[in-house]
Amino acid sequence: MTAPKKLFIKTYGCQMNVYDSERMAEALALRGYEQTGEAAEADMILLNTCHIREKAAEKVYSELGRLKPLKAEKPDLKIGVAGCVAQAEGEEIVRRQPMVDLVVGPQSYHRLPEMDAALAEGHRALDTEFPAEDKFDELKRRPKAKRGPTAFLTVQEGCDKFCSFCVVPYTRGAEVSRPAERIQAEARDLVEAGVREITLLGQNVNAYHGHPGGLAGLIWALAGIDGLDRIRFTTSHPNDMDDALIAAHGDCGKLMPYLHLPVQAGSDRVLKAMNRKHTAEHYIRIIERLRAARPDLLLSSDFIVGFPGETEADFQATLDLVRTVGFGQSYSFKYSPRPGTPAAERDQVPEDEKADRLARLQALLTEQQAAAQRAMVGREVTVLFEKPGRMPGQIVGKSGHLHAVHAEGPADLIGQIAPVRIRDAAPNSLSGALI
Repeated sequence: MTAPKKLFIKTYGCQMNVYDSERMAEALALRGYEQTGEAAEADMILLNTCHIREKAAEKVYSELGRLKPLKAEKPDLKIGVAGCVAQAEGEEIVRRQPMVDLVVGPQSYHRLPEMDAALAEGHRALDTEFPAEDKFDELKRRPKAKRGPTAFLTVQEGCDKFCSFCVVPYTRGAEVSRPAERIQAEARDLVEAGVREITLLGQNVNAYHGHPGGLAGLIWALAGIDGLDRIRFTTSHPNDMDDALIAAHGDCGKLMPYLHLPVQAGSDRVLKAMNRKHTAEHYIRIIERLRAARPDLLLSSDFIVGFPGETEADFQATLDLVRTVGFGQSYSFKYSPRPGTPAAERDQVPEDEKADRLARLQALLTEQQAAAQRAMVGREVTVLFEKPGRMPGQIVGKSGHLHAVHAEGPADLIGQIAPVRIRDAAPNSLSGALI
């Protein structure tokens, strides 16, 4: 019997890339590959890249540089670049790094088996097209091997919003939604494999239209699957937070009380320059309606500081919005230009001003997160335990609010949901006792 080939995948960026890496591994299993956690063992190394963060491409080239000695030791090692950097800079990657054998964009990874076959015949493989066929139609059904209790499930890809700072419409393409029946089939397979919580993924997930009832309709359909106990979704746009989805937060018991809803800024002038097509007041009214439907909802958001043209008054408007809403968790970044996006061509805010604003915003967000953590002390929460903790006899999982929770308990609770009384709050986790 031929020994299996080894595949090492390094995943950058968002949860969608985590999902994509899983599917790439499944596709290459058809060519005899099994995954390894050690690059030195691999017959193929794939870098599944993200183009959202600053200097994303340079980080990929730096990683490729670190792989050069390994390639020199193992001339038959295949090295590939996948994902959004591959989509944006495929030909440049091949030009700058001749050792790269394979470049594949995020919409073409279903073609990996054919690309690997081409490599076996001595040809370099490059595919950064937006293919006419749906990659999800082409991929085989997911294997039903035993899985952990949580999983990601992509339901929508691409974005039609064209925020002036964002490369997603150029690297992931236009919005496309998967048919609800196929999502339900994949969800049932995941549940049969041991999954109890599914996070629905999309670049603009609440623009999902593969079900007549939109994302809310899909959530209700998935809620009918026996054994699926928890549903989450990310990432959303305020303009697609419709009445049905707001109502589902109050009415659907399987939809968890956590929502990531990026606002990016609190200044209407900056929001207009970002092409967000909503105002700060519109965002706040949505939050009010969500909290009326689900009073214990924990909110998360994204913020960009130092956007071109942002003044101190604009930044103060962002701080005001944060104080008004109150977030349990958030992500904040200095603006950095993305080549090819409209904002990249505008006059930039000085770096020292960006850094100062980011520090002030993060101080406020950290204070709010700490307050949200402390507010959980004394409360009873349900926890889906996912793995052993660092200490003997400890198990770790997530509450409905997505807080990391650790408690002393038997290992056979992993994969189960159990009530926990929260006793203490740390900056990034909670501790409690099983009830």
